[in-house]
Amino acid sequence: MRNAISLRDAAMLAALLIMLAVPLCPARGQATAPAENLVDALAGPETAPEIDIAAIRQQALDRPKSKATAQPVNRPPLVPELLKLPQVTFDVLFDPDSSIIRPGSYRTLGRIADTLTDPALLPYRFLIVGHTESGGRRDHNLIVSQRRADAIRDVLATTFKISSKRLQTLGLGEEQLRDAARPPSAANRRIQVVSLGKMPEPESPAPAPAKKPPPPAKKPHSRK
Repeated sequence: MRNAISLRDAAMLAALLIMLAVPLCPARGQATAPAENLVDALAGPETAPEIDIAAIRQQALDRPKSKATAQPVNRPPLVPELLKLPQVTFDVLFDPDSSIIRPGSYRTLGRIADTLTDPALLPYRFLIVGHTESGGRRDHNLIVSQRRADAIRDVLATTFKISSKRLQTLGLGEEQLRDAARPPSAANRRIQVVSLGKMPEPESPAPAPAKKPPPPAKKPHSRK
């Protein structure tokens, strides 16, 4: 018998406790996470292009004002450079128009946590990206997707004890559709975990200058 349970087992236990405390709502079937080796999929290059998350958020807020991107089928990816980075995509279920994670998805979060705490990935940092399908107001979808990405980060940091320094979040709403030919498709509602390369090595503090020894004490003159 193992002396310690895995993070995935802990997630299943947490989900069971939540299911006992929260009434269940009807939901569509939970899609499984990708079958490939998740660690290999995320253990990409040690360095990745620097991504300005704050600038991307502002671009996402400004883009709905442009008539050129009014139609979802003509909308190019907002952050195409993300598509080139190592990543995996998950289906995490939330309550409608909410950042409340449904209990059935805690097993998926446990799998994500098991992956990110693998020894091969401990030096890496990651970006959690939230997406929605097209429908309703674009600016509202941005807000919802950001809150959902934040909710996943918070669960990984608090429940699974993953350092928040390794996790950043970004909500893209419907600005980077997976299936642009079918904007309302549920396939566009997803969570991406993107590898941002290894965390920078902390700089070693400069050695303190050697202290000079104090001058020898003067001997008092004796009177004869």
